[in-house]
Amino acid sequence: MNIKIVADSSANLLAFDGIPYASVPLKIVTAEREFVDDAGLNTGDMLTYIEGYSGKSGTACPGVGEWVEAFGDAEYVFTVAITSNLSGSHNSAVQAKAVYEEEHPGRKVCCLDSLSTGPEMVLIVEKLKELLDSGLSFEETEVRIREYMQKTHLMFMLESVENLAKNGRVSPLIAKAVGFLNIRIVGKASDVGTLQQLHKCRGEKKALETILAEMEGHGFTGGKVRINHAHNPAAAQALLELVRSKYPNIEATINPMTGLCCFYAERGSVMIGFEG
Repeated sequence: MNIKIVADSSANLLAFDGIPYASVPLKIVTAEREFVDDAGLNTGDMLTYIEGYSGKSGTACPGVGEWVEAFGDAEYVFTVAITSNLSGSHNSAVQAKAVYEEEHPGRKVCCLDSLSTGPEMVLIVEKLKELLDSGLSFEETEVRIREYMQKTHLMFMLESVENLAKNGRVSPLIAKAVGFLNIRIVGKASDVGTLQQLHKCRGEKKALETILAEMEGHGFTGGKVRINHAHNPAAAQALLELVRSKYPNIEATINPMTGLCCFYAERGSVMIGFEG
């Protein structure tokens, strides 16, 4: 089969070996500048600009045409998009599916709403490759990947919520408390794809310990772990070592966030996707 996996850039996965793959970029937008979330983006420079910018900023999802272009000439396509509760990216992919299948009778596109972002999307992409490599049909792969998505989870730690406060998502008073009182926000992607705050922890060490406890509460007993960070490799490594101290046989990776996740989670944040 001529197969391709296409994810939007919130997966923090701009390239993927072993199977045809494409990343469709989201954009970070202010009144003055636009940052395209692709391999050419310097996330450190972007964060420095956003941190000093006093106006509102936001994001723009890929257009239908960008998704269609990313499909190339594949006979079968699987798309993986950031949760539809945060972005219109999945909806654009669904519209692109309709266009592509109408223009190319016999070709098929499966659109997956991750109900998450970042490293949980990586787990989905990796599982798709595994299923497709095993020789399953398009239809059976769709059934199996949707079953697998019921078993994956996302936890996160935020060091700052200033950007969320600027955009009216949280109270400015809460944002100041997080900054001045050394508080870390620990949360998760909910079952319906919203980002849910669970705990306010004093200090990074306590926040990482809380993440592990929450992982275990969501059924984690080992397995795959994917960690992304926004310019905080030390915290990502500390989290990995903490998890490995109890589960030494996990299969884990650490990678930096790309633009979209850096924008929403901000500098110092960590995300962890895992199998429950």
